[in-house]
Amino acid sequence: MTYSKYTAQVGVGASPTDFRKNCQLNLRVHVPAGFTYAIAQADYRGFGHLEKGATGIERANYYFQGQSPTAYANHNFNGAFDDDWQTTDVTDVAQLVWAPCGEERNFNINTELRVSAGTSDPKKTTSFLTMDSTDGSITTTYHFAWQKCP
Repeated sequence: MTYSKYTAQVGVGASPTDFRKNCQLNLRVHVPAGFTYAIAQADYRGFGHLEKGATGIERANYYFQGQSPTAYANHNFNGAFDDDWQTTDVTDVAQLVWAPCGEERNFNINTELRVSAGTSDPKKTTSFLTMDSTDGSITTTYHFAWQKCP
């Protein structure tokens, strides 16, 4: 998955709604007969600049159409920070949420970036998190687990 202009920011030049951005993916995964799948791991990367006192969060959750959303995986960042970042969501095998066997259900992935000025001065500085990276690599990788249906 690649993202473009996926940035949350606060401070100089930011609008009041820029502090939070999210992206909802709705995927139709074609599964071989007799199998099911789950997301076992997801790797995210980007760039961030957080002034001293500012904070940021990268968050994701995964669920199948018609089922309740799973718990969020949160990754927190604290300023001062000015660097590339990478996070990995890993689901323990016992906690995997499997697609219902024999049914085609859309798979939802909801990611969010959020930035707070905290104790930094948003009238003088800007803090941001983005899933765009400075080296042009803006890829998120999803790792699937597969198993035979009972």
